[in-house]
Amino acid sequence: METVVWIVHVVVALGVVGLVLMQHGKGADMGAAFGSGASGSLFGSTGSANFLSRATAVLATVFFVTSMTLTYFSGSKSKPVGVMESQKQVLPVTQPAVPVDPASKAKDIPN
Repeated sequence: METVVWIVHVVVALGVVGLVLMQHGKGADMGAAFGSGASGSLFGSTGSANFLSRATAVLATVFFVTSMTLTYFSGSKSKPVGVMESQKQVLPVTQPAVPVDPASKAKDIPN
């Protein structure tokens, strides 16, 4: 289920980026007034702003919902294991060092 939400999340994010890039800025209509021809678009002179803004709002809502769903999935998982804890489980168990008798060490020290 989480994989499906991730796929939808990425596709919706790309869709939002594409829709935002397709929209005209506020200053784009000023160029059309002076004859640059920017007012002609795929959806007509007034229909594009309405369709693109509604589609962007819908995709932004879906993006928000998938973000919250992924947050829920990440919070419901078990406690994460840190790097040090995972290394403790992987490393082999070694024998403890043999304690050294202080009296035997004393005879090795030169006078």
